[in-house]
Amino acid sequence: MTTIVRSQRVVLPDSVKAASVHIEGGRIVKVGAWDDVPEGAPVDDLGSLYLLPGLVDTHVHINDPGRADWEGFETATRAAAAGGVTTLVDMPLNSIPSTTTPEAVALKVRALEAKSSVDVGLCGGLVPQNAAQADTLFREGILAFKCFLAESGVNEFSHVSDVELATGMARLATVGAPLFVHAELPGPLDEAEKRLGIVTPEDARRYATYLASRPKSAEDAAVDLVVRTAQARGARAHIVHLSSADALDILRRAMDARIDITAETCPHYLTLAAEEIPDGATAFKCAPPIRDAQNRDRLWAALGEGTIVQVVTDHSPSTLDLKCSGSGDFMKAWGGIASLEIGLSVVAQEGKKRGVPFASVVRWMSAAPAKLAGLTGKKGEIRVGCDADLTVWDEDATFTVDAMKLQHRNPITPYAARTIQGRVVRTMLRGETIFTRDERGEASFAARRGSWLRRS
Repeated sequence: MTTIVRSQRVVLPDSVKAASVHIEGGRIVKVGAWDDVPEGAPVDDLGSLYLLPGLVDTHVHINDPGRADWEGFETATRAAAAGGVTTLVDMPLNSIPSTTTPEAVALKVRALEAKSSVDVGLCGGLVPQNAAQADTLFREGILAFKCFLAESGVNEFSHVSDVELATGMARLATVGAPLFVHAELPGPLDEAEKRLGIVTPEDARRYATYLASRPKSAEDAAVDLVVRTAQARGARAHIVHLSSADALDILRRAMDARIDITAETCPHYLTLAAEEIPDGATAFKCAPPIRDAQNRDRLWAALGEGTIVQVVTDHSPSTLDLKCSGSGDFMKAWGGIASLEIGLSVVAQEGKKRGVPFASVVRWMSAAPAKLAGLTGKKGEIRVGCDADLTVWDEDATFTVDAMKLQHRNPITPYAARTIQGRVVRTMLRGETIFTRDERGEASFAARRGSWLRRS
């Protein structure tokens, strides 16, 4: 049976207009005029609420199995559904074991198929131990690879040297697999640590101290290395969570030279600024760090011009004790920000202030990451042939972030107590409603419906 969802404002790949979306067997079979409704067909009329494609987040740390007390598939995917995200790509580190072997892939798949509310693809790890055989993991069905150029923060996932980066890129180039790179180099980080010297407990609570420990130069030099290596090896590279706007010129030159490299940034870099972060507020700690407001403006400009192609959350939560919530010690706290449920809300609100069309925000958070993961034609767009993954958006809904009511496992986020306008009120996965939010803001979920998105 054909079911129809329609709205006066449907976000299509090339426009926002009144339309009807026809669904059969979990897929979109037609996008017609608003009044294109066969007699007797069930119709879900959303009025003037936005209907947009389910978001695709290609940078999420779920940590399950092994560190599910930080975050697990059950809580992370519920948070995703509540945020309008219908497709996730899970990063290979923080879980135990890291996703660097076929056996670890099998463990991940077993966990996600038992617990996920949304569809999940896997990112494999490129580490020193598998750099020369990384392409073998691609045949297990993972969508991409991830490496670090500096310490990752967990012992199970080692960073690669420039030689190992080149070796891994050469292997991945043979199968066309993209390599996601955490771009900070150890040398500039070590130099910054030496300049800081001995950090007193008082200084450790100052955000400025932490910011000084992760200078832009560490990112800039790493991006330059990735660009040069990708060019030399004919590989596909993607810079994750770009923070330093000083690296943008390197990326522009690479794009002009037709080197196969892309970059993303995250909601926290687009909506927060170093000057506003209170001392001791370790919920704001991430790596690379949140930088100043002028840097933030340059990242927005880079999105507008296409130098940065997508916005994903880098949802990387931990337990409250690892965040050093009591001591406020930025130098010891885990670096990661939880925003999976409210990423669209905070980016859309900030974009609206800047005159950015809502459709652009949607594209950065759906079609663009779907393309990166090789999911174009299946995910990220309201288009015939795609899965009927749909998000209903109320641009007028206003809410104050209560960390205790967010769906991710540990109740900590830098957005706590912020008032935000614009909210997801319903999410559909392959034509079935998996999440709804009522007029009081109360959330309800359907039974688990997510599955493993294996590379075809």
